[in-house]
Amino acid sequence: MSDPAIIAARALIERTGAAQPVVRTFFDEATFTATHVVSDPATGKAAIIDSVLDFDPASGRTTTTSADAVIAHVREAGLAVEWLLETHAHADHLSAAPYLQEQLGGTLAIGRHIVSVQQVFGKVFNEGTRFARDGSQFGRLFDDGDTFMLGSIPAIALHVPGHTPADMAYVIGDAAFIGDTLFMPDYGTARADFPGGDARVLYRSVRRLMGLPVQTRLFLCHDYKAPNRDVFVWETTVGDQRTGNVHIHEGVDEDAFVTMREARDATLGMPRLILPSIQVNIRGGRMPEPEDNGVSYLKLPLNSL
Repeated sequence: MSDPAIIAARALIERTGAAQPVVRTFFDEATFTATHVVSDPATGKAAIIDSVLDFDPASGRTTTTSADAVIAHVREAGLAVEWLLETHAHADHLSAAPYLQEQLGGTLAIGRHIVSVQQVFGKVFNEGTRFARDGSQFGRLFDDGDTFMLGSIPAIALHVPGHTPADMAYVIGDAAFIGDTLFMPDYGTARADFPGGDARVLYRSVRRLMGLPVQTRLFLCHDYKAPNRDVFVWETTVGDQRTGNVHIHEGVDEDAFVTMREARDATLGMPRLILPSIQVNIRGGRMPEPEDNGVSYLKLPLNSL
């Protein structure tokens, strides 16, 4: 394998040994989203990955019930939040990262290719010049292969586009938080038909992740319960994905995957919260600037997507 970032990630996993992060997951059934609180047991330092702000589209009201449960856990466990990590600009839920940052601190981070998503959706929503398209809403923009620390545990960021241009996975010790690239083996892979998505690129990103050691724990951003499964699940391993993923197990070649993925995507409707979610998440989880009456508004572009 000649992929420097994956080689570095493999080495990181292999040398961390017993330095395994503790993961506590909060599942929001309304959006099928798994928020992970990842902590270093030696130092109590923590990261919160892919948080959820509760949103009722019928009333336009937001609440913080999901985020408050995360906050309560962090405080009860005596954790200190270093990072608020986003795997991508989600299309199915609003991020609670600014609220969590206000309550708990930490650096808000995402992949550098968020600027591409901001450019695309800045046009979709006809955003004015006050909307910065340079990623400045985030405290850190990761490039592929960037390293960082969670307490005493080494970590590395991997660019895994395909679902969107900006998807990132974060390898922290022996665990990888992979966003929407993969679902549980019995459910398959993420869609690739959003603006900037690409099924062929997704295939290559998944193959990169499958180059990690077989014992690597994989934590997913979503679960939708595969047929004949009655419980939500969000943790698997590289080995299980290699042998059991119904869309992209070992032996499935790129062209076959692309044909399957594009045909499947053509049957899917848009996520229920895509329009409000994207507007908020490209701003790092912040609402659009209030208008002269002090109220923030979300746009609903007609016949555009």
